[in-house]
Amino acid sequence: GVFAMTEKGLKGVSNPSAIFLSTHEEPVAGSCVLVTLEGTRPLLVEIQALVDSGGPSPRRLSVGLERDRLAMLLAVLHRHGGIASVGQDVFVNVVGGVKVLETGSDLAVVLAVTSSLRGQPLDSDLVVFGEIGLSGEIRPVPNGQERLREAAKHGFKRAIVPRGNVPKQRIEGMQVIGVGRLAEAIDAL
Repeated sequence: GVFAMTEKGLKGVSNPSAIFLSTHEEPVAGSCVLVTLEGTRPLLVEIQALVDSGGPSPRRLSVGLERDRLAMLLAVLHRHGGIASVGQDVFVNVVGGVKVLETGSDLAVVLAVTSSLRGQPLDSDLVVFGEIGLSGEIRPVPNGQERLREAAKHGFKRAIVPRGNVPKQRIEGMQVIGVGRLAEAIDAL
């Protein structure tokens, strides 16, 4: 459960996804919405990335994600996505202090970094999830249908997901784009 501290004590939060999503007046580069699992419950969280010119020894810093996984994802992005962050500081943050430990966040991290590097915001109605392997493949994650339904419930219209997570039956009001390789995901943006 998710609770909020009020002046009357702890109160249950009926819509926890709303807490972990920033509201921007206009789309911002470096922001990507992820549908993660907290236990068995799908939860929407925002992944933010900032890529900036680094000094002689660029830093990779993540809050809410494993730092070693970030370094690996940046190497895969360079090798299989053709997008280099060499000589750049890379900062990644999960909004709201959530810790995301599942590999289903990989695709959101990489797309947030790509958005920041290019200075191009992602569509505000886009949601993503998927694991990225070392050879650039996008692997399916558990509970894909539930993740997509949660995103649709919150008004998201497009999803980029692993090909293995594309639902057999269409989800009303949502375009689901299945990808098998990192380059396909980047092209789908």
